[in-house]
Amino acid sequence: MKNLVVVVLILLIALASGSLFSVREGERAIVIQFGKVQRDDQTGDTRVFEPGLHFKIPFIDSVKKLDARIQTVDDRADRFVTEEKKDLIVDSYVKWRIDDFARYYLSTGGNQLQAEALLKQKVNNGLRSEFGTRTINQIVSGERSALMDQAMQQASTSSDELGIEIVDVRVKQINLPTEVSNSIFQRMRAERAAVAREHRSEGREQAEVIRADIDAKVTVMLADAERNARQVRGEGDALAAQIYASAYAKNADFYSFLRSMDAYKVSFDSKQDIMVVEPDSEFFRYLNSSSGRRDN
Repeated sequence: MKNLVVVVLILLIALASGSLFSVREGERAIVIQFGKVQRDDQTGDTRVFEPGLHFKIPFIDSVKKLDARIQTVDDRADRFVTEEKKDLIVDSYVKWRIDDFARYYLSTGGNQLQAEALLKQKVNNGLRSEFGTRTINQIVSGERSALMDQAMQQASTSSDELGIEIVDVRVKQINLPTEVSNSIFQRMRAERAAVAREHRSEGREQAEVIRADIDAKVTVMLADAERNARQVRGEGDALAAQIYASAYAKNADFYSFLRSMDAYKVSFDSKQDIMVVEPDSEFFRYLNSSSGRRDN
């Protein structure tokens, strides 16, 4: 009798524990009964169990818990082709969450990795379609937001069959393939080198024009200076001649004496010079004492 009671208690405990299940915060649960998702008898909608403690039929109902939080698919960058048949390496991410738990479970088996693979494919199809209708210039010059919005709309339409709601689609980075980047870099460098050569050529041309203009101005300035110098020199010589003439008129002998002294100074300035002059010439008039006394 006691053994029977123990067995009954064990069965009751097993039934009680088998009829209870808990759902954690951030999760939702659905009950599978004979391979079908349990639905509400009145509305026919899928029964989604909120966080808390719930009951189920032991050994008949199985519980599938699903993550109800917003998920992020951030896979490796993919290659897309633009309207002008140019390849781009696009790095994007998708934020999504489960919208229809029954449909999500039936289409993916509740496997998140499988759901993300299918979702990524649909999003890539939308992005591929949008990139294919735009040029590189349009993509990088301000149409990225419109591109992401339209890609999100296309992906949202096709993701309904997965029971998934796409929250956001974002393109993080757009790069050119390595081989294309190198080609474009070489072309840009050649273009910049050509522009630099053109600027240098224009600079040399302008430098020659400026140099010729300055040389012309310098020539004119030197000519003006030479003319002014000659004019000033002529005026000085005329004034000096006038002064000399005035001095000569006042005392001709003294003036003649000074002029002779200046001539002696200039003639005898260097000891290396040789002069052949007659001693009684007029040049030695003031050196000849007797002659000097006669003149005095």
